[in-house]
Amino acid sequence: MKAPHILVVDDEPDVEALISQSFRRKVRKGELFLLFAQDGQQALDVLDDHPDVDIVLSDINMPRMDGLTLLERLNEREDDLRTVMVSAYGDMSNIRTAMNRGAFDFITKPIEFDDLEATIEKTMDHLVMLRKLHAAKDDAEHAHKMLARYFSPNVVETLSQDPNAMLSGERREATFLFTDLENFTPLVEALPPETVVQILNQYLDGLTETIFGYGGTVMKIIGDAVQATFGAPVASEDHAINAVQCALALDDFSQSFQVRMHDKGIPLGQTRIGVNSGTAIIGNFGGQRFFDYTAYGDAVNIAARLEQANKIVGTRICVSENVVEQIPEFNGRPIGTLQLKGKSQTVRTFEPFSPERAKSAAIEAYRGAFNLLEAENEKAKQAFATLVGTFDEDPLAMFHLGRLLSGENGVVIASK
Repeated sequence: MKAPHILVVDDEPDVEALISQSFRRKVRKGELFLLFAQDGQQALDVLDDHPDVDIVLSDINMPRMDGLTLLERLNEREDDLRTVMVSAYGDMSNIRTAMNRGAFDFITKPIEFDDLEATIEKTMDHLVMLRKLHAAKDDAEHAHKMLARYFSPNVVETLSQDPNAMLSGERREATFLFTDLENFTPLVEALPPETVVQILNQYLDGLTETIFGYGGTVMKIIGDAVQATFGAPVASEDHAINAVQCALALDDFSQSFQVRMHDKGIPLGQTRIGVNSGTAIIGNFGGQRFFDYTAYGDAVNIAARLEQANKIVGTRICVSENVVEQIPEFNGRPIGTLQLKGKSQTVRTFEPFSPERAKSAAIEAYRGAFNLLEAENEKAKQAFATLVGTFDEDPLAMFHLGRLLSGENGVVIASK
């Protein structure tokens, strides 16, 4: 505990000498620091120069500004101190007034220095406890603000009750989502810096707010790319469906944002999204000094690969079979089976839609053509040619038709 700093406020000339003499040993050892003022106004001036004062020991009856007025003025300030009033024995009316106005304690004149020492010790114990509570509250508020940068509000509320829940690593089943903004780097080189900052901040605000809206955790933002997780740090049985619904909402936002930018003459690219479910080790991997709550594992790497696969097949959202299997009423269509570079495993992939679009004639026709392609039926080429010619431009249908025209068949797609 730090040595108490006490401001004694009294107009009697012998008080300073008596108190200094009584506490001389503690003052000499640095165990106590004493300051003096002769009235309330001078006390306020001293406090302005010495904000480290812990206790104000004030007489009540003084010229210029009395102790009760000083007490009122102290209540108006934000000083972290306590006031102990000194009054003549039997002056209960002023003592009651002082206590009602916020004095912590009182002692009577003539001052018994053993009583004064005990009162100082009691007051300092109270201040130490109070400061610890304030520090804990400040730490909690700081932690809450830090958590709010990464987690959705409901997750923040849960973690605020147990901040250590996310610090230790654990193997967790979750769904991982990656986004990337197409051709943003050339745009950075072409636009003024202030425009780039404004665009990117608006874009990332939209993405993170959307992710938070579906209970996701933003793990990383690198440039224009975002990595998010659903189902950690707070477990959720609906992590897969939440991630897919979020991906669709992200697509809606990014499409509308792109239109707004195009209207301003800024050729913003498409946002590509990859989603995969699986097991990963999740925790803080930033050491003691840096908070880096993230996930490691093959399931995370596959989600990143699926985001990149959109460039090959022409889609904006690509989700794995691991995700689809957890959604009883998945709305979407098959993309194909990706052969991931450097891996022996293949991943069946799908493109999610809203329920309305999933039931449209164009998507039903695509499913029919895809079934022929999967069966390596020679009619697949004609089916996709009809599909491309009948409906609005469909990059995925055009991709499969291009494969068929180049002599490929089946649904296995080599990932670059």
